[in-house]
Amino acid sequence: MNWDRIEGNWKQFSGKVKEKWGQLTDDDLAKANGNREQLEGIIQERYGYGKDQAKQELDRWSDSL
Repeated sequence: MNWDRIEGNWKQFSGKVKEKWGQLTDDDLAKANGNREQLEGIIQERYGYGKDQAKQELDRWSDSL
């Protein structure tokens, strides 16, 4: 799915993000506010992923929507 669409409907998609990455807090999701780069950084912090791994995880997740 196009990330612009996810960003535009962030309130709806934030629940799906939390289902996928359960360690993310509501504050994390509010901080990201649909911004992909912010979300990648937060996922890297919480899960110890490298930049490429976080990007790939988000790509797979958004493609599955």
